[in-house]
Amino acid sequence: MECVLAVDGGNTKTIALVATLDGRIVGSGRAGCGDIYNAQAEGKTSEEAAFHNIACAVTDALQSAQAEPDDLVTSAFGMAGADWPEDFAELQAGIKARGWGRTHLVQNDALGVLHAGTVKNMGVSIVCGTGSATGARGPDGRVWHSSFWQLDARGSTQLGKKMLYAAYRSALGIEQPTTLTARILDYFGMSSIEEVLHYWNSRIYRTTRSLQYIRGLTPLLLDEAEAGDGIAQQIVTQQGQMLGNIAIVAARRVGIEGTAFPLVLAGSVLKHPSPMLADAIVERVRTTSPAVRPVRSRFEPVVGLLFTALEMAGVTIDEELLERLVPTLPDAALFETKPTVTYKR
Repeated sequence: MECVLAVDGGNTKTIALVATLDGRIVGSGRAGCGDIYNAQAEGKTSEEAAFHNIACAVTDALQSAQAEPDDLVTSAFGMAGADWPEDFAELQAGIKARGWGRTHLVQNDALGVLHAGTVKNMGVSIVCGTGSATGARGPDGRVWHSSFWQLDARGSTQLGKKMLYAAYRSALGIEQPTTLTARILDYFGMSSIEEVLHYWNSRIYRTTRSLQYIRGLTPLLLDEAEAGDGIAQQIVTQQGQMLGNIAIVAARRVGIEGTAFPLVLAGSVLKHPSPMLADAIVERVRTTSPAVRPVRSRFEPVVGLLFTALEMAGVTIDEELLERLVPTLPDAALFETKPTVTYKR
């Protein structure tokens, strides 16, 4: 059975899909962090840990499809951590050594999102989840991805930290009172902001701290912004403007600034019910591209990578193929970012 493989390797999870050449998804797998910079496992380097997780997801997908690596005509990998030339070289070498496709493509994870949001695979994509990424492809095939150029326009970890810092400043009287304070105290089960500050900066708690607790603050920040808290709104709006700035650069780099290009918005943070962050992004992009078209992707990023793998195998992505593919999509639980449990010390 000839088939194709798509892998979306992120910081929270790695998802793999196997599909037949007519577009039917026949296998899926999920494992942990696939980022060669950030994956962790005892006794392994970050690169080894990432490939272990990627291999687990691919193996599960192949097994559920009752397929072998030799059956893979093509494969497309969208990877967090595919940033510098040496990163691509390492990922490509590892994929080739494991026989995951007769031909394969490795790209930054933001570009898989783009293809998931627009069948023509042209425009700008913004992912805002645990981290953030921006990608772009122009009509002439030029691509650009932000990687470490993303600077201070990042995802839930950074937003959670900004929420904490705002509460610290409010406790000192530098900023006005904010409803973020009560949400933080309830979240951590603590009685004062000084207690929170002590926990995050004292030597005695260094072994119990984890950034996952910081990330869990972000939905609370967005809740309070939507409810009208001025400090929360300022944080969210400024973050959206910074994300929009990177999107403007991305469009400029591939020659589509000023056109009516699609702007694909994706990631767990942008799935929050509040539209405030997305609205701030779009408003900023419209300062240089007034006709930009915001798009909420119909599909998960890994499905965009599946489109790429199928196109590499000579398959056209059209409505007829989508009619076969959509009924075979895995259950939504496969793609969920597991929520952070409220921290209680």
